[in-house]
Amino acid sequence: MPASLPPPNPHAAAAVVFFPSRDQVAFAVVPPTVTMQNEEGKMVDLYVPRKCSATNRIITAKDHASVQINIGHLDANGLYDGRFTTFALSGFVRAQGDADGSLDRLWQKKKAEIKQ
Repeated sequence: MPASLPPPNPHAAAAVVFFPSRDQVAFAVVPPTVTMQNEEGKMVDLYVPRKCSATNRIITAKDHASVQINIGHLDANGLYDGRFTTFALSGFVRAQGDADGSLDRLWQKKKAEIKQ
């Protein structure tokens, strides 16, 4: 491979270069193989949809108004102890103006579970 070419990017399509003769250059473009397997060896998808914590609806990939909020846990002195709880709110809940009330309700329920 000539020294003037940059190193291949593992996230881009791989370009394979070979020289059949001195005056010919051939290229073969091969898409990268990005696959994920679980512990059992089964192929799994890269995209895992989230669910809204308030409505239990699936948050689609095109829902750009959705948010994910981490709320930190505190110890008895009121200091952050390194733990947190994650809540996902869909754009639908936020558009209806129910995000604040839903988040408060969810946190009060979770706070009772973790006894904080």
